[in-house]
Amino acid sequence: MISLPRSSGILLHPTSLPGPYGIGDLGASAYRFVDWLEAHGQSIWQVLPLGPTSYGDSPYQTLSAFAGNSNLISLDLLAKDGLLQRGDLVDAPPFPRGKVDYGWIIPYHNQKLSIAWRKFKNSVDGALKLEYEQFLDEHRFWLEDFALFIALKRQHKLRPWVQWEAELRRREAASIAQARSDLAEHIDAERFRQWLFYRQWAALKSYANSKGIRLFGDLPIFVAHDSADVWARQHEYYLDQSGNPTVVAGVPPDYFSPTGQRWGNPIYRWDMIQTDGYSWWIERLKRLLNLVDYVRIDHFRGFEAYWEIPASEPTAVKGRWVEGPRAAFFGAIQSALGDLPIIAEDLGVITPGVEKLRDDFGLPGMKVLHFAWSDSANPFLPHNHRTNCIVYTGTHDNNTTRGWWENEVDERTRNFVKDYLGQDLRDIVWTLARVGMRSTARVFIMPLQDVLGLGANARMNTPGAPAGNWTWRFSESALEHPGKDALLHITRLYQRHPDQQAKPAAAQS
Repeated sequence: MISLPRSSGILLHPTSLPGPYGIGDLGASAYRFVDWLEAHGQSIWQVLPLGPTSYGDSPYQTLSAFAGNSNLISLDLLAKDGLLQRGDLVDAPPFPRGKVDYGWIIPYHNQKLSIAWRKFKNSVDGALKLEYEQFLDEHRFWLEDFALFIALKRQHKLRPWVQWEAELRRREAASIAQARSDLAEHIDAERFRQWLFYRQWAALKSYANSKGIRLFGDLPIFVAHDSADVWARQHEYYLDQSGNPTVVAGVPPDYFSPTGQRWGNPIYRWDMIQTDGYSWWIERLKRLLNLVDYVRIDHFRGFEAYWEIPASEPTAVKGRWVEGPRAAFFGAIQSALGDLPIIAEDLGVITPGVEKLRDDFGLPGMKVLHFAWSDSANPFLPHNHRTNCIVYTGTHDNNTTRGWWENEVDERTRNFVKDYLGQDLRDIVWTLARVGMRSTARVFIMPLQDVLGLGANARMNTPGAPAGNWTWRFSESALEHPGKDALLHITRLYQRHPDQQAKPAAAQS
C-alpha cells in the first residue's frame, strides 16, 4: 500500500515540450518545465509511456516495453557532452513549432545520433566508456534482444518481424548468431542510443526529485505485437506457427462504441508467464520504477478479466471475458518489489472483482471529471470520491476541458453541472479545476492544455482516429499564460501546495 500526500500535478508528455529540433526532448525545456512546476506549487509530473514508437506514433504501441524513445534524447545535451559539435546542429530545418511531424523529425534525429555514435567510438574518455559498459551489463536482460530486433527491422526495411525469414522469426540459434555477427555495428549503435536515453532521463529525474517533483509514469498492460518483447518470448503469447496472434485484446461494445474496440495486441499466456514467477513482469516494473516514482497501469481491469477477441474478427463484438492472473500476479510483484507504487487505471467496465483486486493491494484508482455528470450516484462526482484516488479533469484520451464543454456536452448535462455546483459557469476550465482541487482525493492532476485554456485543437489523442494524434506541442511563451497564477492560487487555497503538506498518513479507502 502506498501513501500519497495531498498534492497536485500536471499531465504532459515530453514530446509536447518546446525546442528547436521538432519534438520535445530531455534538455533545457524539460528542466525549465520542472522549475515551472515547482514555482507554481505542483508536486507531480505525469507522462505517457516512454518507449520507442512505431507506425501510428502511439506511445501505447511501442517497439519495446523496456527501451526509451531515442527521439527524446536532447541533441543540445549531446553537444554539451562533446558527443556532437555545435556545427552538427546548425542545419536544423524549420520544424513546425506547434506540432510534432514525426516523418520529418525521425530521420533528422537518427542522423545526429549516428554522428554521436561515431564520435563516442573514437572518444578517449575512459569514465564515459566505463559508464556505458556498466549500463550494458545492468540492462542485458532486455537490451540484447531489443538492439538485435531493431537492427533486424532496419535490415528488413522496417517490416514487422512476422514478415522476416522463417529462421529469424523462429529465432533459430544459428541464424540469430549469424545476425548478431553481421549486424554487430548496428546493434552497438542501438545499445548506445538506449544508454543516452537512460542517462539523460536519470539526470532529469534526479533534478525533478531534488525540486520535490515526483514523476508518474505509465505502463500499458499489453504490448505491441511488432515488438522485441513478443519476438523474443513468443511462447508467452497466443500465437500461431507463423507468429501471428490467434486472439487479440480489446474492449467490448458499449454506449460509446457499438462494435467495441479491437486493439490488436497479442494476449499473454498467463499460465506460461506464471511458471517462472512472472520474471519478465517483475523486471519490467523494476526498470520502469528506476525511471519514475509511481506507475499508472493502463487497463488495470485486464488483470482481473480481459476481453479476448479471435484474431480473425474485424471488430470486438465477438469476444469473451477471460479470467486474468488476479491476486497471484500482484502478490508475486509485491513479494519481489515490496509496496507497490502503482496507480490503477480503473476506468470503463469495472466490476466488484476489479474493485476488490485494486483495494486488496491498496492501489489508488482514477476519477475523471469529464465523465462525472450523469446523475448524483456517479462515482466520479466529488461527493463520491474516495481519499485513495487520483482525480483528473481529463486524461490524454479526453478532449481538453474547453473542447469537451464546447463540442461534446449536451444541454441536459450543462444543466446538471450548473445545478450540482449551484452556480453559473463562466469559465468551465477553472470551475472544473476547483472541483478537482477541493476533492478529498489525495491527488489532483490536470493536463497542461487545461492550464493554458486550450480548445479541441490541442487534444493529445482521439481514440479510434486513424491520424492526427500524439502531435501537440506548446511554445516557449505558453508557460507565461495567466493560467499559471490561477493554478498556484487554487493549489494553495485547497491545501495541495508542498508547503502545506503534512506528513503522509496511511492511505484510506
